[in-house]
Amino acid sequence: MNILVLGSGGREHTLAWKISQSILCKRLFVAPGNSGTSTIATNIDIAVTDFEAIKRTVLENQIEMVVVGPEDPLVLGIHDYFNEDDNLKNIPVIGPEKAAAQLEGSKEFAKEFLFRHNIPTASYASFNADSVEEGYAFLETLSPPYVLKADGLAAGKGVVILNDINEAKEELKQMLVESKFGLASQKVVIEEFLDGIELSCFVLTDGEHYKILPTAKDYKRIGEGDKGLNTGGMGAISPVPFADKKLMQKIESKIVKPTVEGLQKDNLPYKGFIFIGLIKVVEEPFVIEYNVRMGDPETEVVIPRLKNDIVALLKAVSNQTLNKVELEIDSRTAATVMLVSGGYPETYEKGKIIKGFDEIKTSYVFHAGANHDKGEVITSGGRVMAITSFGEDFKSALKTSYQNIDKISFDKMNFRKDIGFDL
Repeated sequence: MNILVLGSGGREHTLAWKISQSILCKRLFVAPGNSGTSTIATNIDIAVTDFEAIKRTVLENQIEMVVVGPEDPLVLGIHDYFNEDDNLKNIPVIGPEKAAAQLEGSKEFAKEFLFRHNIPTASYASFNADSVEEGYAFLETLSPPYVLKADGLAAGKGVVILNDINEAKEELKQMLVESKFGLASQKVVIEEFLDGIELSCFVLTDGEHYKILPTAKDYKRIGEGDKGLNTGGMGAISPVPFADKKLMQKIESKIVKPTVEGLQKDNLPYKGFIFIGLIKVVEEPFVIEYNVRMGDPETEVVIPRLKNDIVALLKAVSNQTLNKVELEIDSRTAATVMLVSGGYPETYEKGKIIKGFDEIKTSYVFHAGANHDKGEVITSGGRVMAITSFGEDFKSALKTSYQNIDKISFDKMNFRKDIGFDL
């Protein structure tokens, strides 16, 4: 079959890499793609939110499945757009419909869903510009640190954690009154802080049945020792060493099962990946957030561990026959380290020539913010490449990734040297 992957990051290169290995994939297209996807697929230069252009691409290239990488098109309703068009409605879209995508599109919607279905999560309250004073009063009832989340999509930058009550009040004012995150912070969710260790659980569901994919742990902060600003992710490890059988049983019974059942009860059609951000507090798992797609850079460690033909899996999702599939997972550990542009996640320069990556044989190189220009591969974003390796444990996997990173260079290249430091 002809397949279209939407997106241009490391997640999409990894998905395209896996799809390209399938005997069921005839032709593969990625829109808009990057320098990595161009070596295994046909890149098409259109925006992921330009539904009309996507429709033309699908019809012109006889696309028979669309795999949606990022959240924006899902929250804007690309699945519904296909369902409502006579020419597109029989083409499977891997990703939830618009109503279900609100699990990521609105923090308040997600919290209401969690409470409605008795899924463990932090207590919270939400506020808008008219209720800033009530927000201040609610902050006074909490102990530090204070967690403030912009309700809408803010490209991974809408969560602020502060220790000082006055700073928290000032931040709330900036988010609500001064529109710090634009439309995303018209509403702000203030949460109780949960103290524990984080991990990510990935679920593939056909709306009725589900499969739990390998767990992963990513590292969001720019600085060593988890210091500094939040990023889109500086590295990841799969599986998570502390996610033992007992914890996984709790995650499935208390979180995954009630999530999938809750989607059905609330009539929220869902065919695709659910990313559940978790925190383990003592021995209990709590939900921090939902994402309605795979994470990045977690995809770069989860998908390589999947031994199944991914297209067969995605077909089972579209046919609601996921219960008939057995997952096969590589028992080894995968670790990825993200190479980023100097200055990221703040101001950084693009257009730096990347050297040495094509000489690497013992790691996978997944391109993210990288593209072709005059025969060279150049940086085109903040997070440039993910270097993924296998090992018997996370230390040996990371050792291989770091050895291969020594062969890669571009001006002002930066990366964290301590991925896995807290394990």
